[in-house]
This record gives sequence, structure tokens and C-alpha cells, in this order.
Amino acid sequence: MKRIIIALTALTLSSALMAQMDNEKFVKAMEKNIALVDSARTAQDWIDVTAAFERIAEAEKTQWLPYYYASLGHIMSGMMSLDMNNLFGNNSDKTDPRADAAQKALDKAISLSKETSETWVLKKMIASLRMLGDVMNRYMTYGPEASAALETAKKMDANNPRVYLLEAQDKYTTPEEYGGSKTEAKTLFEKSKELYGSFKPESSIHPTWGLGTVMYWLSQYK
Repeated sequence: MKRIIIALTALTLSSALMAQMDNEKFVKAMEKNIALVDSARTAQDWIDVTAAFERIAEAEKTQWLPYYYASLGHIMSGMMSLDMNNLFGNNSDKTDPRADAAQKALDKAISLSKETSETWVLKKMIASLRMLGDVMNRYMTYGPEASAALETAKKMDANNPRVYLLEAQDKYTTPEEYGGSKTEAKTLFEKSKELYGSFKPESSIHPTWGLGTVMYWLSQYK
């Protein structure tokens, strides 16, 4: 009996050690690719980092964060695929596939975790991406959807700096006759910056992205 107890104890300790090693491997892989999120500058950068998160998701099917970051990557590569010389034209052939992929990844992330302010931030971004695919014909549909998602994100966490970053970007880029204001946008960018200073993520692999974007926009006021 003593030998059986010793064997079972050893087996339990071995299993716990293996689980810990697997988790450390997962965290290190995530940290490596999250660093690429902060340095991504082109559509191809985002495509590459998205593929990396999708590989992690395939290996770690019960973890929600790889799917979250894959969704973010699809959104950002879609945004960067827009034809800047034809923003008010039809870009849906470029943006819709990315929006669809982003939604699929986000749905999976939510199914493995729960709705949070961060997931609603991505819902807002997906709605905005769909709108930008054909602004003239989609504004009345996806504009309100994006605004509602952002408002939900704010209600769930009023101290989420990404909420104010997105709100500020909308204020900055919207024509004044439609409610835009660069002055109001600056106030929101500054609030976002302040919140980034005090923001504490749950772990080293939870969302922290966005501060670099805030600093870029604030530099436009100098």
C-alpha cells in the first residue's frame, strides 16, 4: 500500500509539473507575439502576427487570449488594407473577409471565457471595419452598431484606456458637421494616456495595446 501511495504521489507531482511547464511555454509564446503587436506597422506585419496567434490557438484550444489577439490582428490588417485614395469608395472586397475572420475568432474567444470590456472593444472595431468597407452605404447600419459596442465596453470598464482611444479616433476623423471635433478628441486622447499610466492587466499576456497609437495622435497636435 505504501508503494502505491508513493507511486500515485509521484504521478500527481509529475502531472502538475508537466502542466506548469506547458503553461510557461504557452505564456512565453504569447509574450513573444504580443511584442510584435506593439511593433506592427503594415498590413503584412499584422497578417504575420495573426498567423502566429492562430497557430498558438490551434495548439491551445482552451485558451481564449490567442483567439482574442487573432481577432485584433484580422481587424488591423483589414484597416491597413483600405485604399487611402478611395476611402469613400467600395473597399469591401478587402475589408469584409477580414471582418468575418475577426468575428469568428472573437466568437471563439468569448465562448472560452466571457464578455468583457476588451471583447466589446473588438466588437466596436469589427463594426467600424465593416462600415469602412463601404462608408456611403453602410454608415447608417454599422455606425450605430459601433457606437453601441463602444458604449457597452465603457459601461463594463470605465477605466479601459482602449475605450477612450477609439472614441478619440472617431472624434478626430469625423467631419465637424457630423459631430467630429479635434479639440474634443485631444481631451479623449489625453484621458486615454492617463488611464494607460495606471492600467494594470490581469497578467503579462492580457491586453495592453494602444498606448503607442495614443502618442502618435497626440503628436499631431504639436
